Amino acid sequence: MVGAGVSFGPNSIRAMALIDPAIQKGFENCVTSNAYPEKKDVWFDFRMGMTEEGWKDLEGKQPPAKEGEYLTKVIAAPVGQASVHRAHFLDELVKLIPVENAQFGKRLQNVEEKGGRLQLTFRDGTTAEADAVIGCDGVKSSTRRIVLGENHPATLPQFTGKYAYRGLVPMEKAVEVVGDELARNSQMYLGHHGHILTFPIEKGETMNVVAFQTKRDRKWENENWVLPMKESDMFEDFKGWGKDVKHVLSLMQKPDVWALFDHPPAPTYYKQRIALLGDAAHASTPHQGAGAGQAIEDAFVLSNLLGDISDAKDIEKTFYAYDAVRRPRSQKVVTTSREAASIYEFEDEELGMDLQKIRERLDQRCKWIWDEDLPAQLERAREIMRG
Repeated sequence: MVGAGVSFGPNSIRAMALIDPAIQKGFENCVTSNAYPEKKDVWFDFRMGMTEEGWKDLEGKQPPAKEGEYLTKVIAAPVGQASVHRAHFLDELVKLIPVENAQFGKRLQNVEEKGGRLQLTFRDGTTAEADAVIGCDGVKSSTRRIVLGENHPATLPQFTGKYAYRGLVPMEKAVEVVGDELARNSQMYLGHHGHILTFPIEKGETMNVVAFQTKRDRKWENENWVLPMKESDMFEDFKGWGKDVKHVLSLMQKPDVWALFDHPPAPTYYKQRIALLGDAAHASTPHQGAGAGQAIEDAFVLSNLLGDISDAKDIEKTFYAYDAVRRPRSQKVVTTSREAASIYEFEDEELGMDLQKIRERLDQRCKWIWDEDLPAQLERAREIMRG
Protein backbone atom coordinates (compact mmCIF):
# COMPACT_ATOMS: atom_id res chain seq x y z
CA MET A 1 0.00 0.00 0.00
CA VAL A 2 3.00 2.35 -0.08
CA GLY A 3 1.94 5.24 -2.28
CA ALA A 4 -1.78 4.87 -1.56
CA GLY A 5 -3.96 7.52 0.04
CA VAL A 6 -5.06 6.87 3.62
CA SER A 7 -7.91 8.61 5.46
CA PHE A 8 -8.18 9.38 9.16
CA GLY A 9 -11.38 10.17 11.06
CA PRO A 10 -11.85 12.73 13.85
CA ASN A 11 -11.22 10.08 16.53
CA SER A 12 -7.81 9.09 15.16
CA ILE A 13 -6.65 12.69 14.74
CA ARG A 14 -7.56 13.36 18.39
CA ALA A 15 -5.64 10.20 19.35
CA MET A 16 -2.54 11.49 17.56
CA ALA A 17 -2.62 14.69 19.60
CA LEU A 18 -3.18 12.79 22.84
CA ILE A 19 -0.15 10.56 22.23
CA ASP A 20 2.14 13.44 21.29
CA PRO A 21 1.37 16.78 19.62
CA ALA A 22 4.40 16.16 17.39
CA ILE A 23 2.48 13.30 15.72
CA GLN A 24 -0.45 15.58 14.99
CA LYS A 25 1.96 18.20 13.65
CA GLY A 26 3.50 15.60 11.31
CA PHE A 27 0.01 14.69 10.15
CA GLU A 28 -0.85 18.33 9.53
CA ASN A 29 2.30 18.68 7.45
CA CYS A 30 0.94 16.28 4.85
CA VAL A 31 -2.86 16.17 5.33
CA THR A 32 -5.17 17.19 2.50
CA SER A 33 -8.85 18.09 2.89
CA ASN A 34 -11.63 18.91 0.47
CA ALA A 35 -10.82 22.04 -1.52
CA TYR A 36 -14.17 23.82 -1.28
CA PRO A 37 -14.85 25.61 2.05
CA GLU A 38 -18.46 24.42 2.06
CA LYS A 39 -17.16 20.84 1.88
CA LYS A 40 -14.70 21.08 4.81
CA ASP A 41 -16.82 18.86 7.10
CA VAL A 42 -17.93 16.42 4.37
CA TRP A 43 -16.55 12.90 4.55
CA PHE A 44 -17.96 11.90 1.16
CA ASP A 45 -20.60 13.07 -1.29
CA PHE A 46 -22.41 9.95 -2.49
CA ARG A 47 -23.54 9.63 -6.11
CA MET A 48 -25.00 6.97 -8.37
CA GLY A 49 -22.16 5.50 -10.39
CA MET A 50 -23.88 3.16 -12.86
CA THR A 51 -25.84 3.82 -16.02
CA GLU A 52 -29.44 2.72 -16.36
CA GLU A 53 -28.41 0.22 -19.03
CA GLY A 54 -25.57 -1.16 -16.93
CA TRP A 55 -27.86 -1.66 -13.97
CA LYS A 56 -30.51 -3.36 -16.07
CA ASP A 57 -27.91 -5.74 -17.52
CA LEU A 58 -27.03 -6.86 -13.97
CA GLU A 59 -30.41 -6.65 -12.26
CA GLY A 60 -32.97 -6.76 -15.02
CA LYS A 61 -34.85 -3.80 -13.54
CA GLN A 62 -34.74 -0.04 -13.07
CA PRO A 63 -31.85 1.39 -11.01
CA PRO A 64 -32.66 3.28 -7.79
CA ALA A 65 -31.22 6.54 -9.21
CA LYS A 66 -29.94 8.08 -12.44
CA GLU A 67 -26.28 8.01 -13.48
CA GLY A 68 -24.32 10.67 -11.58
CA GLU A 69 -27.29 11.65 -9.42
CA TYR A 70 -26.34 13.15 -6.05
CA LEU A 71 -27.69 10.88 -3.31
CA THR A 72 -26.49 12.23 0.04
CA LYS A 73 -23.48 13.42 2.02
CA VAL A 74 -21.95 12.22 5.28
CA ILE A 75 -20.56 14.79 7.73
CA ALA A 76 -17.42 14.01 9.78
CA ALA A 77 -16.99 17.30 11.63
CA PRO A 78 -14.65 18.97 12.25
CA VAL A 79 -12.21 17.27 9.84
CA GLY A 80 -14.32 16.03 6.93
CA GLN A 81 -12.14 14.07 4.53
CA ALA A 82 -8.64 14.17 6.05
CA SER A 83 -6.25 12.17 3.90
CA VAL A 84 -2.53 11.68 3.50
CA HIS A 85 -0.16 10.04 1.07
CA ARG A 86 0.79 7.01 3.14
CA ALA A 87 4.52 7.18 2.38
CA HIS A 88 4.69 10.89 3.25
CA PHE A 89 3.00 10.39 6.62
CA LEU A 90 5.31 7.48 7.42
CA ASP A 91 8.25 9.78 6.66
CA GLU A 92 6.89 12.24 9.23
CA LEU A 93 6.51 9.49 11.85
CA VAL A 94 10.01 8.11 11.27
CA LYS A 95 11.46 11.56 12.04
CA LEU A 96 10.09 11.21 15.58
CA ILE A 97 11.83 7.89 16.31
CA PRO A 98 15.34 8.15 17.84
CA VAL A 99 17.78 6.57 15.40
CA GLU A 100 19.25 4.30 18.08
CA ASN A 101 15.79 2.85 18.82
CA ALA A 102 14.99 1.58 15.33
CA GLN A 103 16.32 -1.26 13.21
CA PHE A 104 14.64 -1.75 9.86
CA GLY A 105 14.60 -4.71 7.50
CA LYS A 106 13.88 -7.31 10.23
CA ARG A 107 11.41 -10.18 9.88
CA LEU A 108 10.34 -11.96 13.05
CA GLN A 109 10.64 -15.74 13.14
CA ASN A 110 9.97 -16.65 16.78
CA VAL A 111 9.68 -15.36 20.33
CA GLU A 112 10.50 -17.49 23.37
CA GLU A 113 11.10 -16.88 27.05
CA LYS A 114 14.68 -17.30 28.31
CA GLY A 115 15.84 -16.42 31.79
CA GLY A 116 12.78 -14.31 32.55
CA ARG A 117 13.11 -12.23 29.38
CA LEU A 118 11.79 -12.63 25.84
CA GLN A 119 14.20 -13.54 23.07
CA LEU A 120 13.24 -12.55 19.54
CA THR A 121 14.74 -14.52 16.66
CA PHE A 122 14.70 -12.95 13.20
CA ARG A 123 14.90 -14.62 9.81
CA ASP A 124 18.38 -13.22 9.20
CA GLY A 125 19.63 -15.20 12.24
CA THR A 126 19.97 -12.22 14.57
CA THR A 127 18.35 -12.07 18.01
CA ALA A 128 17.23 -9.43 20.49
CA GLU A 129 15.96 -9.45 24.08
CA ALA A 130 13.12 -7.51 25.68
CA ASP A 131 10.78 -7.48 28.66
CA ALA A 132 7.78 -7.28 26.32
CA VAL A 133 7.02 -7.67 22.61
CA ILE A 134 4.33 -5.66 20.82
CA GLY A 135 3.76 -6.96 17.30
CA CYS A 136 2.72 -4.27 14.82
CA ASP A 137 3.66 -6.43 11.85
CA GLY A 138 0.56 -6.08 9.72
CA VAL A 139 -2.12 -8.31 8.25
CA LYS A 140 0.34 -11.18 7.64
CA SER A 141 1.65 -10.89 11.20
CA SER A 142 4.14 -13.43 12.50
CA THR A 143 3.42 -12.21 16.03
CA ARG A 144 -0.27 -13.10 15.62
CA ARG A 145 0.75 -16.68 14.81
CA ILE A 146 2.81 -16.80 18.01
CA VAL A 147 0.04 -15.32 20.17
CA LEU A 148 -2.87 -17.37 18.80
CA GLY A 149 -1.07 -20.52 17.68
CA GLU A 150 -0.21 -21.85 14.24
CA ASN A 151 -3.48 -23.71 13.76
CA HIS A 152 -5.97 -21.37 15.41
CA PRO A 153 -8.85 -20.52 13.01
CA ALA A 154 -8.35 -16.78 13.60
CA THR A 155 -4.60 -16.77 12.93
CA LEU A 156 -4.66 -16.29 9.17
CA PRO A 157 -6.36 -13.43 7.31
CA GLN A 158 -9.44 -14.25 5.25
CA PHE A 159 -10.44 -13.06 1.79
CA THR A 160 -13.48 -10.79 1.98
CA GLY A 161 -14.77 -11.45 -1.52
CA LYS A 162 -13.80 -7.92 -2.63
CA TYR A 163 -10.88 -6.54 -4.59
CA ALA A 164 -9.87 -3.04 -5.60
CA TYR A 165 -8.04 -1.18 -8.33
CA ARG A 166 -5.88 1.59 -6.84
CA GLY A 167 -4.30 4.53 -8.56
CA LEU A 168 -3.00 8.08 -8.20
CA VAL A 169 -4.02 10.63 -10.82
CA PRO A 170 -2.53 14.12 -11.37
CA MET A 171 -5.20 16.58 -10.21
CA GLU A 172 -5.00 18.76 -13.31
CA LYS A 173 -5.90 15.75 -15.46
CA ALA A 174 -8.72 14.76 -13.08
CA VAL A 175 -10.18 18.27 -13.29
CA GLU A 176 -10.10 18.05 -17.09
CA VAL A 177 -12.24 14.90 -17.20
CA VAL A 178 -14.73 15.32 -14.28
CA GLY A 179 -14.64 19.04 -13.50
CA ASP A 180 -13.28 21.01 -10.57
CA GLU A 181 -15.86 20.16 -7.89
CA LEU A 182 -15.86 16.39 -8.37
CA ALA A 183 -12.08 16.21 -8.67
CA ARG A 184 -11.08 18.38 -5.71
CA ASN A 185 -13.63 17.09 -3.19
CA SER A 186 -14.22 13.54 -1.95
CA GLN A 187 -16.73 11.50 -3.94
CA MET A 188 -18.15 8.01 -3.65
CA TYR A 189 -19.90 6.47 -6.65
CA LEU A 190 -22.26 3.61 -5.78
CA GLY A 191 -23.22 0.66 -7.93
CA HIS A 192 -24.31 -2.95 -7.83
CA HIS A 193 -21.51 -5.16 -6.44
CA GLY A 194 -19.01 -2.30 -6.70
CA HIS A 195 -18.19 1.27 -5.70
CA ILE A 196 -15.54 3.86 -6.52
CA LEU A 197 -14.14 6.54 -4.27
CA THR A 198 -11.92 9.51 -5.05
CA PHE A 199 -10.36 12.14 -2.80
CA PRO A 200 -7.52 14.66 -2.99
CA ILE A 201 -4.09 14.06 -1.43
CA GLU A 202 -0.67 15.71 -1.60
CA LYS A 203 -2.11 19.16 -0.83
CA GLY A 204 -4.50 18.86 -3.74
CA GLU A 205 -1.91 17.95 -6.36
CA THR A 206 -3.13 14.37 -6.73
CA MET A 207 -6.44 12.48 -6.78
CA ASN A 208 -6.45 9.12 -5.03
CA VAL A 209 -8.71 6.56 -6.74
CA VAL A 210 -9.93 3.24 -5.38
CA ALA A 211 -12.39 1.19 -7.45
CA PHE A 212 -13.94 -1.80 -5.65
CA GLN A 213 -15.43 -4.89 -7.22
CA THR A 214 -16.81 -8.23 -6.05
CA LYS A 215 -15.31 -11.61 -6.87
CA ARG A 216 -18.41 -13.66 -7.41
CA ASP A 217 -16.96 -16.99 -6.26
CA ARG A 218 -15.59 -15.30 -3.10
CA LYS A 219 -12.24 -17.09 -3.51
CA TRP A 220 -8.70 -15.75 -3.89
CA GLU A 221 -6.35 -18.59 -4.81
CA ASN A 222 -3.27 -16.63 -5.91
CA GLU A 223 -0.58 -16.40 -3.23
CA ASN A 224 0.02 -12.78 -4.29
CA TRP A 225 -2.53 -10.25 -3.06
CA VAL A 226 -1.50 -7.53 -5.52
CA LEU A 227 -1.56 -8.36 -9.22
CA PRO A 228 -0.90 -6.28 -12.33
CA MET A 229 -3.96 -6.01 -14.53
CA LYS A 230 -4.68 -4.95 -18.09
CA GLU A 231 -6.73 -1.80 -18.50
CA SER A 232 -9.16 -3.83 -20.58
CA ASP A 233 -9.84 -6.10 -17.57
CA MET A 234 -10.58 -3.11 -15.38
CA PHE A 235 -12.95 -1.59 -17.92
CA GLU A 236 -14.71 -4.93 -18.31
CA ASP A 237 -15.36 -4.87 -14.55
CA PHE A 238 -16.90 -1.40 -14.86
CA LYS A 239 -18.53 -1.65 -18.28
CA GLY A 240 -21.95 -0.69 -16.92
CA TRP A 241 -20.74 2.43 -15.13
CA GLY A 242 -21.17 6.08 -16.02
CA LYS A 243 -18.96 8.54 -17.84
CA ASP A 244 -17.42 10.19 -14.75
CA VAL A 245 -16.28 6.84 -13.39
CA LYS A 246 -14.91 5.72 -16.75
CA HIS A 247 -13.12 9.02 -17.25
CA VAL A 248 -11.37 8.66 -13.90
CA LEU A 249 -10.47 5.03 -14.55
CA SER A 250 -9.02 5.98 -17.94
CA LEU A 251 -6.38 8.07 -16.13
CA MET A 252 -5.11 5.14 -14.07
CA GLN A 253 -1.94 3.96 -15.78
CA LYS A 254 -0.96 0.30 -15.37
CA PRO A 255 -3.57 -0.48 -12.71
CA ASP A 256 -2.87 -3.06 -10.01
CA VAL A 257 -5.64 -5.04 -8.40
CA TRP A 258 -5.53 -5.56 -4.62
CA ALA A 259 -7.30 -8.46 -2.93
CA LEU A 260 -8.98 -7.30 0.28
CA PHE A 261 -8.36 -9.46 3.33
CA ASP A 262 -9.32 -8.95 6.95
CA HIS A 263 -8.93 -10.89 10.19
CA PRO A 264 -11.44 -13.18 11.84
CA PRO A 265 -12.06 -11.98 15.42
CA ALA A 266 -9.23 -13.13 17.68
CA PRO A 267 -10.11 -14.38 21.19
CA THR A 268 -7.22 -12.32 22.60
CA TYR A 269 -4.70 -9.66 21.60
CA TYR A 270 -1.99 -10.93 23.94
CA LYS A 271 -0.27 -13.98 25.34
CA GLN A 272 1.71 -13.44 28.51
CA ARG A 273 4.10 -10.58 27.63
CA ILE A 274 3.49 -10.62 23.86
CA ALA A 275 0.78 -8.33 22.45
CA LEU A 276 -0.70 -7.38 19.08
CA LEU A 277 -1.40 -3.86 17.82
CA GLY A 278 -2.89 -2.39 14.64
CA ASP A 279 -3.41 -4.63 11.61
CA ALA A 280 -1.66 -7.51 13.39
CA ALA A 281 -4.57 -7.48 15.84
CA HIS A 282 -7.54 -6.39 13.71
CA ALA A 283 -6.83 -5.97 10.00
CA SER A 284 -9.88 -4.42 8.37
CA THR A 285 -11.22 -3.61 4.95
CA PRO A 286 -11.04 0.12 4.12
CA HIS A 287 -14.75 0.82 3.67
CA GLN A 288 -15.09 3.15 6.68
CA GLY A 289 -11.65 4.76 6.44
CA ALA A 290 -11.16 3.62 10.03
CA GLY A 291 -8.61 0.79 10.04
CA ALA A 292 -5.46 2.90 10.35
CA GLY A 293 -7.16 5.05 12.98
CA GLN A 294 -7.74 2.02 15.18
CA ALA A 295 -3.98 1.45 15.29
CA ILE A 296 -3.59 5.05 16.52
CA GLU A 297 -6.19 4.41 19.23
CA ASP A 298 -4.38 1.19 20.19
CA ALA A 299 -1.14 3.14 20.56
CA PHE A 300 -2.79 5.85 22.66
CA VAL A 301 -4.21 3.37 25.18
CA LEU A 302 -1.24 0.99 25.34
CA SER A 303 1.47 3.66 25.51
CA ASN A 304 -0.26 5.31 28.45
CA LEU A 305 -0.82 2.02 30.28
CA LEU A 306 2.83 1.03 29.84
CA GLY A 307 3.85 4.48 31.04
CA ASP A 308 1.93 3.87 34.25
CA ILE A 309 4.01 0.85 35.31
CA SER A 310 7.60 0.55 36.49
CA ASP A 311 8.01 -3.19 37.01
CA ALA A 312 8.16 -5.88 34.31
CA LYS A 313 5.92 -8.10 36.41
CA ASP A 314 3.02 -5.73 35.63
CA ILE A 315 3.32 -6.07 31.85
CA GLU A 316 0.90 -8.97 31.55
CA LYS A 317 -1.70 -7.14 33.64
CA THR A 318 -1.22 -4.13 31.35
CA PHE A 319 -1.82 -6.23 28.25
CA TYR A 320 -4.93 -7.71 29.88
CA ALA A 321 -6.42 -4.24 30.40
CA TYR A 322 -5.45 -3.14 26.88
CA ASP A 323 -7.09 -6.24 25.40
CA ALA A 324 -10.26 -5.82 27.45
CA VAL A 325 -10.82 -2.27 26.22
CA ARG A 326 -9.45 -2.31 22.69
CA ARG A 327 -10.51 -5.70 21.34
CA PRO A 328 -14.32 -5.23 21.31
CA ARG A 329 -14.19 -1.79 19.68
CA SER A 330 -11.55 -2.60 17.05
CA GLN A 331 -13.24 -5.87 16.08
CA LYS A 332 -16.55 -4.04 15.67
CA VAL A 333 -14.76 -1.76 13.18
CA VAL A 334 -13.75 -4.84 11.15
CA THR A 335 -17.32 -6.20 11.13
CA THR A 336 -19.02 -2.91 10.32
CA SER A 337 -16.52 -2.17 7.56
CA ARG A 338 -17.73 -5.25 5.72
CA GLU A 339 -21.30 -4.11 6.32
CA ALA A 340 -20.47 -0.70 4.86
CA ALA A 341 -19.40 -2.26 1.56
CA SER A 342 -22.69 -4.14 1.35
CA ILE A 343 -24.59 -0.86 1.76
CA TYR A 344 -22.51 1.02 -0.84
CA GLU A 345 -22.99 -1.84 -3.29
CA PHE A 346 -26.73 -2.40 -2.74
CA GLU A 347 -26.12 -5.86 -1.26
CA ASP A 348 -27.51 -5.25 2.23
CA GLU A 349 -30.47 -7.56 2.81
CA GLU A 350 -32.32 -5.08 5.03
CA LEU A 351 -31.74 -1.87 3.05
CA GLY A 352 -31.59 -3.25 -0.49
CA MET A 353 -32.11 -0.39 -2.96
CA ASP A 354 -34.23 1.78 -0.63
CA LEU A 355 -32.38 5.09 -0.98
CA GLN A 356 -34.13 6.76 1.92
CA LYS A 357 -33.15 3.98 4.31
CA ILE A 358 -29.62 4.01 2.88
CA ARG A 359 -29.35 7.78 3.44
CA GLU A 360 -30.50 7.44 7.04
CA ARG A 361 -28.09 4.58 7.74
CA LEU A 362 -25.12 6.34 6.14
CA ASP A 363 -25.79 9.50 8.11
CA GLN A 364 -25.47 7.74 11.48
CA ARG A 365 -23.42 4.60 11.05
CA CYS A 366 -19.88 5.99 11.65
CA LYS A 367 -20.68 8.32 14.54
CA TRP A 368 -19.81 5.69 17.14
CA ILE A 369 -16.32 5.52 15.61
CA TRP A 370 -15.76 9.25 15.19
CA ASP A 371 -17.32 10.49 18.46
CA GLU A 372 -15.45 8.14 20.82
CA ASP A 373 -14.35 9.62 24.18
CA LEU A 374 -10.70 8.52 24.09
CA PRO A 375 -9.69 9.69 27.60
CA ALA A 376 -12.69 7.77 28.96
CA GLN A 377 -11.54 4.68 27.06
CA LEU A 378 -8.11 4.98 28.68
CA GLU A 379 -9.67 5.48 32.10
CA ARG A 380 -11.68 2.26 31.70
CA ALA A 381 -8.42 0.42 31.02
CA ARG A 382 -6.80 2.02 34.06
CA GLU A 383 -9.72 0.94 36.22
CA ILE A 384 -9.17 -2.64 35.03
CA MET A 385 -5.49 -2.28 35.92
CA ARG A 386 -6.44 -1.15 39.43
CA GLY A 387 -8.63 -4.22 39.77
